[in-house]
Amino acid sequence: MLALLDNKYQIDLSKPIDISIPLTNTDENPIAWYIEKPVIEPVVFGDWIGKVSEGKSSTNFNNIFFNPHGHGTHTECLGHITNDFYSINQCLKQFFFFAKLITIEPEKIDDDLVITKESISTALNVTNTSTAFSGKTEALIIRTLPNQAAKKSLKYSNTNPPYLSEEAAIFIRESEIQHLLIDLPSVDREHDEGKLLAHKAFWNVKNTLNLNSDARLNATITEMIFVPDEIQDGDYILNLQIASFENDASPSKPILYKI
Repeated sequence: MLALLDNKYQIDLSKPIDISIPLTNTDENPIAWYIEKPVIEPVVFGDWIGKVSEGKSSTNFNNIFFNPHGHGTHTECLGHITNDFYSINQCLKQFFFFAKLITIEPEKIDDDLVITKESISTALNVTNTSTAFSGKTEALIIRTLPNQAAKKSLKYSNTNPPYLSEEAAIFIRESEIQHLLIDLPSVDREHDEGKLLAHKAFWNVKNTLNLNSDARLNATITEMIFVPDEIQDGDYILNLQIASFENDASPSKPILYKI
């Protein structure tokens, strides 16, 4: 099934590229932020178990306990860092975007691996010369190197993963990119004394207690994606799917389509 965009670009809806990591209750589930793996288990009422294979129920009827920030692919709004409540379900109202995928090897700076403004700018320039797409990039997808399949099951807690520099986040914001997707557990350093410099810079949040009027309410950050090596850098249509949680973040399913 083909779809036509702006009377100029075609996408094949029958060929989705899923860059999300599924949530499971196994040890294969990725984990960040010092929590345990998700729990998916049947409801139990006395001797009744909500599981067909147990022979006492006609339906499978599970409870699920998970944390969107620590258990897999998720999309968050600025409510993640503000005193006042903002919901991803209210902030994200459009779901299809012109997107660009770039691949970056984080730079060694002291004891950290950092995605810098220069590396993003260079990757964007290289990618721009290799495509015929002339539309405005609304979403930026960053794949980091090395790009091992182990990312889909890593235990990130206390490992100091790579992160985005404040200058890089400002550059992305000033490039008018509304949606940032990255294959790391956070755009900020794991132990940063609560500074959250990249989050604040991307959302243009100057005061988390009293939100400034020019903060980017409709901008989102999606973390813990996985983009396989065979997916080439370049331009795509992004379908950013979330569950309707009234929460700062939701588990999400970003889907790419070739243009």
